[in-house]
Amino acid sequence: MVRMSAEERRESVIRAALSEFAHGGYEGTSTEAIARRVGVSQPYLFRLFPNKQAIFLAASQRCIDTTRRLFAEAAEGVPAEERLHAMGNAYQRMIHEDPEKLLMQMQTYVAVAAAEASGDRAFGEAIRASWMQLWDTVQVELSADADETTTFLAYGMLINTLVSLGFPADHRVWEGFYESSRPE
Repeated sequence: MVRMSAEERRESVIRAALSEFAHGGYEGTSTEAIARRVGVSQPYLFRLFPNKQAIFLAASQRCIDTTRRLFAEAAEGVPAEERLHAMGNAYQRMIHEDPEKLLMQMQTYVAVAAAEASGDRAFGEAIRASWMQLWDTVQVELSADADETTTFLAYGMLINTLVSLGFPADHRVWEGFYESSRPE
């Protein structure tokens, strides 16, 4: 049996936490469930991370960074005028193929709002820093100004909301997304 290094174990914890938190949220997920999924004891989990919030933060930052890298990779080598569609299509594929990432995004926003409401600004600051890297990547890859970047990300948030609410692909709320691609 090959033993995992602490870094490999830490990586396992982040992946397990992303899945657990995506479904249960910050408050509804126990560190015990994460430890059980990874196959470690809870005390060992706390040797890798100082507390539950640190585990959630690592999972949230991983989720945001995955989306940031997805956009950068989708735009790579694509002519500037086609990048918006390439990035949008890549995002739609991701949330279709790996819905836990979408759930984790939404759980992250809820957790930041709850932390802010209770006076904990540090947690939100860390998430905002990660999110600004996402913003910057979109802006650079699209060669966009602030308005174009806002529009791209606003559409993404609308997609998140509609998917989270369970609207099927053929529902009329999706019609505006397909307007520009319909034949005349």
